[in-house]
Amino acid sequence: MALLSQRSVEDAARIVNIPARTLYRWLKEPEFNAAYRGARRDAFSQSVARLQQMSAAAVSTLGKIMVDANAPAASRVRAADSVLDHAAKAIEIEDLEARLAALEGSAEGTKP
Repeated sequence: MALLSQRSVEDAARIVNIPARTLYRWLKEPEFNAAYRGARRDAFSQSVARLQQMSAAAVSTLGKIMVDANAPAASRVRAADSVLDHAAKAIEIEDLEARLAALEGSAEGTKP
């Protein structure tokens, strides 16, 4: 937990009252390093989930600004550009997922 919450290995070591060289040595041990990477992944996953929860509000905000005649033109254009950019990226991701599923199906000898 100290490694996840502190800015440096040295700070993390100080928090748990061990020499920094000990913590660096532990990080080189495959089992410890794997556990640390897993904890980092879990923490990041929680952040991604939070972003996904906030995405509906973000889209709503972009939409409101985009159609608000009282908003500055530059803001409306930027919101419209952002909506179009994200929509295009979503289509690209969907297409890639479909292609990947087809390739996986071919590799397994089944149809997607």
